[in-house]
Amino acid sequence: MEIISSPHAPAAIGPYAQAIVHNGLIYTSGQIALNAQGEFIGGDISAQAHQVLKNLKAVLEAGGSSLAKVIKTTVFLSDMDHFAPLNAIYGEYFSTHKPARSTVAVKTLPKNALVEIECIAQV
Repeated sequence: MEIISSPHAPAAIGPYAQAIVHNGLIYTSGQIALNAQGEFIGGDISAQAHQVLKNLKAVLEAGGSSLAKVIKTTVFLSDMDHFAPLNAIYGEYFSTHKPARSTVAVKTLPKNALVEIECIAQV
């Protein structure tokens, strides 16, 4: 088991790793719209989704993977009304490669974020 950390994504804000590699798979922790310095960027769902996916990309690359190797994502939304705009941004990052995905609405996310995404990918 290998702990992954990228300086191009926000450090964990609790007792967890950005990602773990185990048996050829990388499991990322959920990413919200924090920049690499750990500052919450705020903004609308589109701005937050871009930041979240940039963070995931950085963590995956630090673990020797990429968005093209993602097997499954789990998307947490603060409001299902954000589903369509999230899909538009998500489709920019997963245009030809479309991993399996679950999307759920939750009551609250850390920092009152609008979206959080985690994933599992091949290394």
